[in-house]
Amino acid sequence: MVISLSMENVEKETISGRQGILRNKYYLYLTEFFAGMSVMAVELGASRLLAPYFSSSQIVWTIIIGTIMIAMALGNIWGGRSADKNPDPDKLYMRIIIAAIWIAAIPVLGKYIIIGISAALVFTISNNFLIWAAFLACMVIFVFPLFLLGTVTPSLVKYTVDSLDDSGKTVGSLNAFNTIGSIIGTFVPTFVTIPAVGTSITFLIFAGILLLLALLYFISTKGRKKQSAVSGFLFLLCCVTGASGSFAFWETDLIYEGESIYNYLQVKETSDSVILSTNVLFGVQSIMKKDGGATGMYYDYAMAAPLMAGRTDGDMLILGMGTGTYAKQCQYYYGATSIEGVEIDQKITNLAGAYFELPDSIKVTTYDGRSYLAAIPETYDVIMVDAYQDITIPFQMSSVEFFTLVREHLNENGVMVVNMNMYADTEFGGEDASEGNINEYLSDTIASVFDYVYTVDVAGTTNRELFATQNPAALEVFETGRSTIEDPALQEMLRRVSDGIMPYEKGDYLLTDDKAPVELLGMRVIDDLIQRELVYYKELFKREGIQGLLQ
Repeated sequence: MVISLSMENVEKETISGRQGILRNKYYLYLTEFFAGMSVMAVELGASRLLAPYFSSSQIVWTIIIGTIMIAMALGNIWGGRSADKNPDPDKLYMRIIIAAIWIAAIPVLGKYIIIGISAALVFTISNNFLIWAAFLACMVIFVFPLFLLGTVTPSLVKYTVDSLDDSGKTVGSLNAFNTIGSIIGTFVPTFVTIPAVGTSITFLIFAGILLLLALLYFISTKGRKKQSAVSGFLFLLCCVTGASGSFAFWETDLIYEGESIYNYLQVKETSDSVILSTNVLFGVQSIMKKDGGATGMYYDYAMAAPLMAGRTDGDMLILGMGTGTYAKQCQYYYGATSIEGVEIDQKITNLAGAYFELPDSIKVTTYDGRSYLAAIPETYDVIMVDAYQDITIPFQMSSVEFFTLVREHLNENGVMVVNMNMYADTEFGGEDASEGNINEYLSDTIASVFDYVYTVDVAGTTNRELFATQNPAALEVFETGRSTIEDPALQEMLRRVSDGIMPYEKGDYLLTDDKAPVELLGMRVIDDLIQRELVYYKELFKREGIQGLLQ
């Protein structure tokens, strides 16, 4: 007992005698506050770092949250044991410095790690590619610094608890400061730093806060001068090399790259087109042909919808406006069509005016598509549903309840046209077709709401266009309208639709507001698409090895 008390006194002397700044408990509370804030900021930064490569679906968020909780739990355990074994605060604040430098290096190295892991996995696994790639990227990039930050709380408990009489109050205060910091660390990146200065600068801001906190400790104690100087140099180096890094660093024809509250955004220019994408690897969200003509994509097939409704000059609503590709095509080919769009991301609408020549005459409302429908009384001749978050469909815009809402906002012979951007194929090791794919679920769900549903596959793409209506004569109306079209390009587009369109036979798959696993279903299709695209490269790798790929 005497030995135990003597050891406790030695620990207290080590903490309070050598480290004068720690006598001020408010500094310890600030350490807890900024540690909690930085953890949440890094978590949100992780989602934005991964989203351009893997999407920001619920699956990716689950991976991020899971790996971060693993890191924090391990840090709590190890930090508590380390504080009991050696209570020297120097060790804690050196861990904070290491975590700060690691976080500052993420903008510099993170994208290369993601691409490297992805490149290694495409040749080694056949299923759940995005899940495995996102999980391993999270483990490599984020687990270590968050493990170190996980050691903060148990260490600070060691330094702040003076006696058992006030231990509950002290621990409660520490947890309160951590929670308040976490709250601020949630709102500031989302609403301030990421939209204003981007993900890279956000990582650097919060790394700088941690570094400053730790350096303040070492300056006050006049210790670890060499380590402090080196850490300051490394941080400045990361600021210089990582502040303006591109996610798609291999691209040479980008005319814009940035971020909004909702999306990573890139605008690419080719010899004949301007293209918007919210993912560096998959998908085209909007496209503008410089000659004003057809795109060769699903937008062309959707031009059949006004003819099916019998109203090429009718009222049209586009949910998921993007930069207005479909709206401009309808205006170009059908003239006086009354068009309005809904786009949740104001920054995309801004890009539409800056790079895609969206006319001011087309009204665009910044709102969620489903919420907009629920709030308005108007009805339309055509409603196009083309709302995607990254490469996945928002679950709330894939359910029976949503499509019922769309039907209620259509005129008597109105038509809904839906872009389904992931045409499923089981040839390359994907899920068995009997289990249902995302397009079957969507089509069956729509067919449970509308009496007449037709689909047509878009040649040369992974898209399928779906038309739904309550009018039994919609196809006859379409063919009649098609015969009156004089423009040769539009005639050709509509001919392709006529040749490929088929009535859809309803199945038993159903998506509801309560159960709509669209992210999981979408991931299965993405696996198939990846494997399909990589067949050539896998064969080349088998024949010629890594040298063949590089050449």
